Amino acid sequence: MDDGRAPGRLTVVGGPMFAGKTEELVRRVRRAQIAGRGTLVVTHDLDSRYGAGRVASHSGVAVASRSVDDARAIPSILSPDVRLLAVDEAQFFGPELVPVVLDLLDAGLDVVVAGLTVTFDGRPFEPVPALMAHAETVTRLTAVCSVCGADAAYHVRLHRRGPVGDPLVAVEGHVGGTESYQARCRAHRDPGPGSGTPPVQ
Repeated sequence: MDDGRAPGRLTVVGGPMFAGKTEELVRRVRRAQIAGRGTLVVTHDLDSRYGAGRVASHSGVAVASRSVDDARAIPSILSPDVRLLAVDEAQFFGPELVPVVLDLLDAGLDVVVAGLTVTFDGRPFEPVPALMAHAETVTRLTAVCSVCGADAAYHVRLHRRGPVGDPLVAVEGHVGGTESYQARCRAHRDPGPGSGTPPVQ
């Protein structure tokens, strides 16, 4: 794929749920399109909340996309005209996304990655933290705490399904949204008594 281009630049957009990560990714893709650059938006097969062939934010901003089930499949769907690759919901791809992105950067593509920085129980959610370490530009977004309205760097799952500590288990068989998760600030990141919601089960 390398045609002698200079290495690309990596931009990572991270934060908790409901922080506007996908909206920021779509904004960057549209700017590239206005500039006449070839773009490709990729998301994981697991994320089918808004239907096949589109990435959409909670606020309804959307762009056409391709879905794959493994990060290693991404290079095979790139066409020669692509100059910007955008990967949404990076957490679903796992650590395998990191070497794929680094190879594509070395081949001259600019890459924008958006995804969760933390799991619902407050742990670093790879591969986004690792990609942030390699990025030229990092945009760290916060949401609005559902309890007090402060900046929220976390999100919590209201009802747990599956093994304790498993951040990828879908709630009731699907990737959850506002019915399953809430954004929380540091003071309210424990969804226990006094936080305004039932404790995690």
